Amino acid sequence: MASISLSLNPHRHFSSSTTTTSSFASSTNPFRNLFQFHSTKPTILQFTTTTRISCCSLSAPPRLRPEYVPNRISDPNYVRIFDTTLRDGEQSPGATMTTKEKLDIARQLAKLGVDIIEAGFPASSEADLEAVKLIAQQVGNAVTEDGHVPVICGLARCNKNDIDMAWEAVKHAKKPRIHTFIATSEIHMKYKLKKSKEEVVERARSMVSYARSLGCQDVEFSPEDAGRSEREFLYQILGEVIKAGATTLNIPDTVGYTMPNEFGQLIADIKSNTPGIEDVIISTHCQNDLGLSTANTLAGACAGARQVEVTINGIGERAGNASLEEVVMALKCRGDQVMGGLYTGINTQHIVMASKMVEEYSGLLVQPHKAIVGANAFAHESGIHQDGMLKHKNTYEIISPEDIGLHRSNESGIVLGKLRYAVRYLTDFFFCGGFGCPWVFNLLRYSDDDVYN
Repeated sequence: MASISLSLNPHRHFSSSTTTTSSFASSTNPFRNLFQFHSTKPTILQFTTTTRISCCSLSAPPRLRPEYVPNRISDPNYVRIFDTTLRDGEQSPGATMTTKEKLDIARQLAKLGVDIIEAGFPASSEADLEAVKLIAQQVGNAVTEDGHVPVICGLARCNKNDIDMAWEAVKHAKKPRIHTFIATSEIHMKYKLKKSKEEVVERARSMVSYARSLGCQDVEFSPEDAGRSEREFLYQILGEVIKAGATTLNIPDTVGYTMPNEFGQLIADIKSNTPGIEDVIISTHCQNDLGLSTANTLAGACAGARQVEVTINGIGERAGNASLEEVVMALKCRGDQVMGGLYTGINTQHIVMASKMVEEYSGLLVQPHKAIVGANAFAHESGIHQDGMLKHKNTYEIISPEDIGLHRSNESGIVLGKLRYAVRYLTDFFFCGGFGCPWVFNLLRYSDDDVYN
């Protein structure tokens, strides 16, 4: 059993003198309400936290990326990062990128250490076909400084034309992948596809088999709208595509409908009830319609998914996708402590550059309060916060900005807000004759000691 040391009393400090045993199944686990998964083949996820409040640090020795094999990962704690910025991300309303811009972003994603780059949807247009082909030829054969070559993936609907075009585009890469999908929820099958369950299963099975027949050894299958699909039907269709040769099963919460405990349970149930599941990788793809894409993605990883589909800055259809920087930094900061040792192969020092590149090329501005990469993510305006930062940065920063490649000119991140400027101006010119009034201005520079002691 692993152990966790945690005090739930807000007036007490964390102590290293006591420990309690916990798991996701324990009623005393503080994470129980968020991640509680039950399985017909129970495997309780256990974790260990240290009692020390620690922050992300580049001082930790980097872990080696396992050798890439499509349907298995030698290290059970390694989580593959599948980036779909160039495909789902570009589907954001208002986002358009040229072929050169897509190639630049793909190169930056490779430098970042992304495992799989979904470079586009080749059947959607001749331009997308050519862009994916160019990325496959150049990025898909270039070796990074650490010896990494990313998988280059193309999306295809479950029909021969789409699959042929996807293969034509990605086959030039050293590690090509075809990602094919078909909807499996009742509402999609009835109103969009107008197909029966039997027809959908047969289409999925035959098209995965067809993709493998072209010579593609790495085929991903997605049951679109899995979050609203009938469980038994999901187990059936997933089992059939495994037999047909699928190497990765991606489970999409296509409309961002599920809660974290629901999505985690969905992954756990698929892992326990799908025949042949031990021979493939389980993946997640979570949309952000209810603002839960990152939480759902992490819940899926905790439940056994070992690939997560994300985008830079969280861009994508409607409210967007799970954000690469949020998922990666959550795993980096808390993976060892509360997620059983999960980790990725991402070089986080390239995050800021990737974010800025995608923002500029897509035309989609990052909101200032965006986690990790927003302009305010490492800025401190509150007097109490500033006091803490001046005394010890870890009081209000759980991530070092240098960890993500951000080098700020103001080392402490302190911002003099509009209120302080306004009040100082007024005190200077209306009360003190323009020569400054330190006794008034100093009232604005209060600290925790001033307020609580």
